Amino acid sequence: MSIIGQVESVWRYPVKSMRGEELPAIFAGYSGVYGDRLYAFKSSAAPAGFPFFTGRERHEMLLYRPRFRHPDRAAVPPNLEEAEALSPMLNPIGADPADLAVDVETPTGEVVAVDDAALLRRLSEGAGDGFSLTLLRSDRSLTDCRPISLFSLQTVRQLGEEVGAALDKRRFRANVYLDLGAAEGFSENGLVGRRLRIGSKVVVAVGDRDPRCQMITLDPETAAPNPGILRNVARVHDGTAGVYGAVLAEGVIRSGDPVEILD
Repeated sequence: MSIIGQVESVWRYPVKSMRGEELPAIFAGYSGVYGDRLYAFKSSAAPAGFPFFTGRERHEMLLYRPRFRHPDRAAVPPNLEEAEALSPMLNPIGADPADLAVDVETPTGEVVAVDDAALLRRLSEGAGDGFSLTLLRSDRSLTDCRPISLFSLQTVRQLGEEVGAALDKRRFRANVYLDLGAAEGFSENGLVGRRLRIGSKVVVAVGDRDPRCQMITLDPETAAPNPGILRNVARVHDGTAGVYGAVLAEGVIRSGDPVEILD
């Protein structure tokens, strides 16, 4: 076992493709980060295999700011402390849906509930006739692939050097950003097939490199695209950047937690 770095920051995204939130800690569960991608929009024009309406179709989705109406109740499962006091093996339960209610601040500053029909209408503007959106809610994180994503600061830095621009790490929309110290960029690729302990309890099996899409081209502050970033990732890194994992042992991940290879 060896410590390879530490957690630089932790993030979750209450609504798929909208702006994320940095937190002091996240609860990593078997089905994903608690409160992460809790909501998504389904498009009638999208293929059944990937039915989501995302920033690929409407770049300005990244400028919408979702927030939990009761952030203290949405931080971790409601009985986490009591469950852990009984046994470290017990799985906590999810919150009542009312405790995970989400409001969304639009780019113009208006605040509406995530299930407000006005939000659907605004996102649908200009999409054409015969097009409709519906809101999806799932207690399982509505991630594209695996439940949790990891990305190193070293990879952010290397990609910036390769494209000749300082890149904001937020464009990669990871749950856990890692500081791997003196390691080179894309060192997380070497973690595929291995188990990591993050903090005192969470164990993550790193299963895949993360195949990237148009989302990484979008500036998180302005939503302006830079297609050269994706072209570079495709040409130099086989279209992947960062890694996906599955949670084997649930628990809380905090900024500053050590990251240790178990095998």
